[in-house]
Amino acid sequence: MTSQQATLYYVHDPMCSWCWGFAPVWQEVRERLTDSPVQVKYLLGGLAADSDQPMPQEMQITLQGIWRRIQQHIPGTEFNFDFWTRCQPRRSTWPACRAVLAAARQQQEQTMISAIQQSYYLRALNPSDDEVLVQLAVELGLDGERFAADLNSTEIRETLQQQMQLAHSMPINGFPSLVLQTGQVYRPLPLDYHSAQNILDELSALLEA
Repeated sequence: MTSQQATLYYVHDPMCSWCWGFAPVWQEVRERLTDSPVQVKYLLGGLAADSDQPMPQEMQITLQGIWRRIQQHIPGTEFNFDFWTRCQPRRSTWPACRAVLAAARQQQEQTMISAIQQSYYLRALNPSDDEVLVQLAVELGLDGERFAADLNSTEIRETLQQQMQLAHSMPINGFPSLVLQTGQVYRPLPLDYHSAQNILDELSALLEA
């Protein structure tokens, strides 16, 4: 085991469908690292910038195909395809990323990530919309007025930009990604969408290298 402080970064976007598929394995990895000297940090990658434009039909079809591929690749992953008829999809995930940061100010970072994913993939709600994000915050018991004020604040916007810059300076290959930092060295950790144990074994190997 390395004597240096080790940090495992989870680089993600709350509206990334592969992050949704990875969620059960990641939850197990995180829980099993609770008593570990390895510090776990979440880092927002910012998949798609702010946009008020409707998502082009071709992109909608492409994303629905990705959802189906994830269902085949990760059995048990659920998607509610009603989203595509009930909502007006936009290629815009930064609002949801800012919601995670706003919720973190009220110590609800992880619960907000889960709430956004469930609203998008199971409840057919659109987390590109600020009103949906505020609704989720209230459902979680957060201070809704404080959350709404923080959501589009200059400080939250700047924090998101800083996180995205750090994420894209790391050796990542899309979202989700796991990156281990020891000292000034950043090393990618192979993902396994089916086995937390395999990820933990890889982590141990890197720490002992």
